[in-house]
Amino acid sequence: MRQPSSPVPAIAAATFLAGTALVTGCTPGTASSPPPAVVTVTATPTPPPDEATPSAGKPSVRKPERKRLPDVVGMNLQAAQDFLQAKGFYILDDQDATGQGRLQVFDRNWQVVRQDPAAGRRVPTDTLITLYAKKIGE
Repeated sequence: MRQPSSPVPAIAAATFLAGTALVTGCTPGTASSPPPAVVTVTATPTPPPDEATPSAGKPSVRKPERKRLPDVVGMNLQAAQDFLQAKGFYILDDQDATGQGRLQVFDRNWQVVRQDPAAGRRVPTDTLITLYAKKIGE
């Protein structure tokens, strides 16, 4: 009985023949390749700062807006932070109001018991607002 031949030699032979056809089908000088791309880069010079304008060349410094600080005492810490950020106050700190120095890892488990500065004052939006909180139930 004759053993069936392995498909590997047949695949290798077909690959060899296809590769030979590709190599023999290209003769030097007959292949047309596209011309190389030409890229032109032009630098645009930056105009010198105008001497007449005092703020030319200096970054613009924007004064922070002054807003009334909302009262967040009694809110859970996460809601208080979200509320203050929605009102434009982004520089926030939170502290353990018990003095134990615990970190508020899960803000939703903490309740704000005091804030500094006090609510109702008009303060710049870049003012540091410290929220003192206790764990809910303490």
